[in-house]
Order: sequence, then C-alpha cells, then structure tokens
Amino acid sequence: MQAIARLFSTLLSPLLMPTYGIFLVLWVSILCYLPTGTRMVVLLVVFGITCILPMTVIAVLHNLKVIEDKRLVNRKERLLPYIAAFLCYVGCGLYLTHIHMQQWAVVFAWGGAAACVVATIVNFWWKISAHMAGIGGVLAFLVRLRMDGLAAFNIYWLICAIIILAGMLGTSRIYMNRHTFWQVVAGFANGYICVYTLSKLLA
Repeated sequence: MQAIARLFSTLLSPLLMPTYGIFLVLWVSILCYLPTGTRMVVLLVVFGITCILPMTVIAVLHNLKVIEDKRLVNRKERLLPYIAAFLCYVGCGLYLTHIHMQQWAVVFAWGGAAACVVATIVNFWWKISAHMAGIGGVLAFLVRLRMDGLAAFNIYWLICAIIILAGMLGTSRIYMNRHTFWQVVAGFANGYICVYTLSKLLA
C-alpha cells in the first residue's frame, strides 16, 4: 500500500498538474483541432515552465541546504518553493497570453497562481495539500469546459475519473502521513475554488 500511495503521489504531483491541465485544454476542448505539432510545442513549453523550472529551484535550494527534504514535508521549508511555483504559474499565464491562447484557457494558469498565493499565506500557520490543490484545479477546469460547452466531446466520464483519482490521491496523502483529512480537504477546496472562481470572473 505504501508503494501504491507513493506512485499516486508521484504521478499526480502538483508540479505535473499544469501540464495535465494544458494537455486537457489542447486535446479535450475545441482546441483539439489545432495542428498536433503546435499543441505539442505548447505542452512542452508549459512542462518546462511549470515542472522542470520549479524542480530545478527545489534541487538548488536542497543543495544549498536551505531545505532538508525535496518532498517539502516540513511546512516551514515550503515558503520559497511556493513563491517559485507562483512565479512559474505567472510565467505560464504570460506565455499562453503571448501565443494568443483563448482567455478561458489562460485562466487555468491564473487560477493556479491564485491557489499558490492562498497556500503560501495559509502555510504560515497550517500545512494544506498542494497535491490536492493541483487536482482540484484540474477538476474545476473540466467542469467549466463542460458547463460552457467548450469540450470537443462528452467529458462526463473524464470528470468522474478525475473525481475518483482525487479521492485516491487524498487517501494516499493521508496514508503516507503527509497530511490530515482536513488538510487534504482544504487543499482540494483551494485549487477548485481558485480556478473555478477566476474562470467565472475572467473568462
């Protein structure tokens, strides 16, 4: 069970959620009709900005002994990585805006940045789950796609699958003693509310 929990935590890492989200934007929404090469370039750039770059920052901080554990188990060591994640989300949003991505798609990045701000502020007193914030944001985005008729096909099954994955991820985080039940719930609510609210306000 420990190995399974670790697998879910790795595959559903918050560093990968922006890439998963943009993948869904480009392969599930009406943007799926864009050339495959164009979509792949956008996806790789987003992966570099929101995954490779923050991973590099965390590795540097670890090598400089600023943080002891790359998994950021200690709440007090999360401040600088969270700030880096926020800047990466902003960079992603600016990139998507620069290539003239539709506003309803760019909002996913702004929602992620907002969730980073909330998590950073809360982190001064309490540790909430960044993993659950990530998958909560992806779920909120899919819900908005379906509600606004922007999906290229019926994504009800996909929404159900993400809900199931969110439950399995939350269970894994609790099983590994990374978070309590309420920290998992708070993390999910953070990601979902930030992305959903901004998508209503800005798109």
